[in-house]
Amino acid sequence: MRYSQYKFKFYLNASHSIYINGVLGEKHPHTWEIMIQVSKDNVGFIEFGKLEKEMENWMGRFQDQILNEVAPFDKINPTLENCCEYFKEEFIPILGDLGWKLVLIEMSETPTRSYVIKLFDKYDDFDKNREDSDVIASNILNDILNR
Repeated sequence: MRYSQYKFKFYLNASHSIYINGVLGEKHPHTWEIMIQVSKDNVGFIEFGKLEKEMENWMGRFQDQILNEVAPFDKINPTLENCCEYFKEEFIPILGDLGWKLVLIEMSETPTRSYVIKLFDKYDDFDKNREDSDVIASNILNDILNR
């Protein structure tokens, strides 16, 4: 296998209020769980700590805050979906600078509810009975690396 895949989990304590039908709801806290699945070419020793530190530093501005008071959520409704979409867009270049490719992000505001964004949806239609997982994974990685 020419690459490695890993999952990392991060936790963010933050409150928010969301607009529903134009009405701002009550502020409430969450311990958000952010799970990312990433790929990296096999090129020797992998510095996990570097990735973890960069991600935690970036998320630090949201830690113990009211999301509605922190950009961009002072203008964007801080729903689970909007938060996940924003984090995905911000994570891609951060991870890229470290030599990683984001494959999937999953964000949860409760233990029973998650929002998931897969960056390789076009491969979901593959006939998995005819292709083994290494071939599919290599195709996904090649597509990500060639963006």
